[in-house]
Amino acid sequence: MRNIAPTPPSSARRLRWLLALPKLGIVLLLAAILSLLWLLHRNETEEERAALIKDVLWLEQSLRFHLNSNEEQLQQLAADLTGQTEAKKLFRLRAGHQLKNNPEISQLLWFDAQGSVIDALPTTTLPDQEIAAFGPPVAAKAFELASRLGKRYYSEPFFLEGNRAVVELMNPIFDEGQLKGMLVVVYPLDALLGNLVPWWFTEKYKVEIIDDNDIQYATKTNIDNKGSQSYEIPFDPPGFGMKLRISNYQNADNSLQRGLTLAIFALAAGVFWSLWIVRDLMKKRSQAEEALSAEHAFRTAMEDSLTVGMRARDLNGKVIYVNPAFCKITGFSREEIVGTTPPMPYWVPEQIEETFAQHQRVMAGNAPPDGFEITFMRKNGERFDALVYEAKLIDGKGQHTGWMASILDVTERNRAEEFARMQHEQLQFTSRLVTMGEMASTLAHELNQPLAAIASYNTGCLNLLDRPACDVREIRPALEKIGVQAQRAGKIIRRVHDFVRKSEPKRAPCALGEVIEDCLGFVEPDARKRRIRIECTIPGLPPIPADRLMLEQVLLNLIRNGMEAMAATPEADRVLHIATETTDSELRISVSDQGCGIAPEIRDKLFTAFFTTKPEGMGVGLSICRSIIEFHRGRLWAEDNTHSPTGSGTIFAFTLPLEAA
Repeated sequence: MRNIAPTPPSSARRLRWLLALPKLGIVLLLAAILSLLWLLHRNETEEERAALIKDVLWLEQSLRFHLNSNEEQLQQLAADLTGQTEAKKLFRLRAGHQLKNNPEISQLLWFDAQGSVIDALPTTTLPDQEIAAFGPPVAAKAFELASRLGKRYYSEPFFLEGNRAVVELMNPIFDEGQLKGMLVVVYPLDALLGNLVPWWFTEKYKVEIIDDNDIQYATKTNIDNKGSQSYEIPFDPPGFGMKLRISNYQNADNSLQRGLTLAIFALAAGVFWSLWIVRDLMKKRSQAEEALSAEHAFRTAMEDSLTVGMRARDLNGKVIYVNPAFCKITGFSREEIVGTTPPMPYWVPEQIEETFAQHQRVMAGNAPPDGFEITFMRKNGERFDALVYEAKLIDGKGQHTGWMASILDVTERNRAEEFARMQHEQLQFTSRLVTMGEMASTLAHELNQPLAAIASYNTGCLNLLDRPACDVREIRPALEKIGVQAQRAGKIIRRVHDFVRKSEPKRAPCALGEVIEDCLGFVEPDARKRRIRIECTIPGLPPIPADRLMLEQVLLNLIRNGMEAMAATPEADRVLHIATETTDSELRISVSDQGCGIAPEIRDKLFTAFFTTKPEGMGVGLSICRSIIEFHRGRLWAEDNTHSPTGSGTIFAFTLPLEAA
């Protein structure tokens, strides 16, 4: 890992300037684009308004021309009706023709001088008849003004049923200066727009007839949409403050323009945001480099201070990394190890095949999870024991790239363990000697009996031989008894010799019944002396893999502890019971006494080394017993004897697995 230096202040300032220049360029570009869009929009607006005014003027002239044409036709009809005998027939003919050619006219009426209807097409019903109840008819006012002025006159707009606005054109009929009648043309304003405004005009504009109070009288449009621009022009005739208001529709291109503007702003915002992210990333990168440098320094210091050797190999077995501790353990430098492939320089030459086989197992991913021990060689040729833990080497992408090993020099630990094992064996041997020493007086008394019997039988034989009439057949029984007593003494001496002899622990098929019988042979004299009865039922037991001498030491220690615990128990209740129980996987042996029991506060300390409740005890007996049982993969424990007639007592039990030797 390389050491990355932190970013200097000058580089940070240069980085800020480099990031500021693109921002400035984007701002200028954005301002230029927005200015261009604004100018384009302004020019487009001015062009639209110019086109709007032009079209409004054209429409106003078209309406004026059409209304003037109607006025002239109406005036001609009024002149033709004067002095005609068949005026009514002429009215109907000319009025029908005018209604047919001018669909914007809804009704044409002929009044006399008093305002009575002479004739009308298509109906004689007055258009303002429905609103007469709300005040003076508008038509009457216009009739009067046209009569006084003696010329054509438009009425004020008014609304009929259904909210339909109309205006009426009054044309007086004079004969030799006398008012003879009135021709009236009814214009519904919506029909006026509907028939006189061309379709193409409404494709572009919305046309409305309003007054000064913005009251709408009629409108024509194809789209219900509010225009962006409008233009108003007086609608005269008919006048009375009415105006034409023409509004253009929203241009579809505006949405594209707005979308383009929004896209530009979004793009600019995205670029600014990207630059901000880049700035933030550069800042974080600088911080990460500083943190990485500090982390690298920390890891280097940590690796240098480790006492555990670290070695990394790739998938092909080539060494790619070692730490200083590994170099110190092996005596080789980093340059001498990194890059090497099997066989490694620290492998022991005489164990190349075994070491290479272990190397192959590691490369195949079959390394023991709890580690394995192997012998390595230092550069000076010295051998040492190494404890190796292998684990997968995973890179930042989660890929398996090799193997990382932790290596410990356990030579001194193994020596200490071997020394401790020897000390433990010596302690076991010493414990057996102490046990024999404690039993020496009992064993001596037990040996005196057969020796005294041998001496007596020998004296008797000599006396028989001194007699003149000695019969050899009388001597034979005595000699046989001497042999029996000698065998008895020899058996006692053999048991003592076997028990106290020093030997290496060895697990072999062992008959537990014979072990129990030998132990009873040791303790029977002491039991008779203490007035203790030993009950033991030994069924047929399968052989178990165990060290016979060690099991004898455990049973003898437990039996003697049980007998000592019943020192204060009445003689009738001094019973020691030895029982065995077999399950599918283990054998259970228990030694039960009816003694004083064990206090709860000292039960947890029973198996602690050098803890004893005896005035002259060493405190190692039960500790050694537990070590022996655990060596045989079993367990040893103590519990209260709840079945004791005295209400007290202890059961020491241990288990041994039923496994192949």
